[in-house]
Amino acid sequence: MNSKKVNWVFLCLILLNLALYALMFICYAKGIALFDIGIVTNLLISQLIILSPAFLFMLASGKKTETGRLNEMLGFQKIKVSSFFMVLLFTFLIMPMSTALNAISMLFVDNTVNAISGDVLQMPFPVMLFMIGIFGPFCEEFVFRGIIFRGYKKSGSVFWAVFWSALLFGLMHLNFNQAAYAIALGIMFALLVEATGSLWSSMIAHMVFNSWQVCIMYLAEFIPTELVEPEMELTQDLLIMAIGPYLLIAAVATPLAVCVLIWLSKNEKREAWFCSICARRKEKKEAMVSIPLVIAIVLCLAVMSMEYIMALFAG
Repeated sequence: MNSKKVNWVFLCLILLNLALYALMFICYAKGIALFDIGIVTNLLISQLIILSPAFLFMLASGKKTETGRLNEMLGFQKIKVSSFFMVLLFTFLIMPMSTALNAISMLFVDNTVNAISGDVLQMPFPVMLFMIGIFGPFCEEFVFRGIIFRGYKKSGSVFWAVFWSALLFGLMHLNFNQAAYAIALGIMFALLVEATGSLWSSMIAHMVFNSWQVCIMYLAEFIPTELVEPEMELTQDLLIMAIGPYLLIAAVATPLAVCVLIWLSKNEKREAWFCSICARRKEKKEAMVSIPLVIAIVLCLAVMSMEYIMALFAG
């Protein structure tokens, strides 16, 4: 799959999301409880929307879809046991960067994950661990690092494939809060795939990252209420105070994560290829940007801006 098909995949993904939003709005306006669904069904539908365009385009391509062919096309290559443990280390090293970017975005927009935390905590822990920590990352990595990133690589340099796949990964969330750190994570996950040569590495990292967040969410429920001030609000002053330490930690942890990437590339015997990413950034085979991609990006930014404006008025 090349960049042109990849751009169509992303546009279809966004159009499906917008169609669902429109249907939900119409049902809400008419008082129809059609979409009064639980968090599990909501998450399942969201991931199916991500997967379905990619599968349809894969089938429409007319190529064989045997296991061996899929492994070759998507990059499901084995990695060494030592690499597996270093991927775990890499995942925890990029968490401070994600937290810092999340906190910075919260100076301007609400935390989207916190908004659904109540619904999440009403469900059994194993169910949410699977849906958010396993199933979600598998679907997203399959599409964004398996199909979109590799599709862009066929059309141009790895440098721009990393950039565009990460940007689309961030925009896919359709809100400024998650987009702020999802783009950075998308870059790191794509570099991880390039360092190891395997999609399994980014899937493992993404699963560990999300599973850790789910665990933290549930563990927070066990904090004694007397240790928490019930009327304490997260003001901008408190956010700014929190951002400083996280930026300092991220300033140390993120370069260490890059060092882990370099180690992984050596361990998987991909050092020369990985280190040539920036050197080959001007390499072009065909244009990556096309009209479907521009339309999709404009739609994403429009939805995100509308959500931001509505939140301002609601506040």
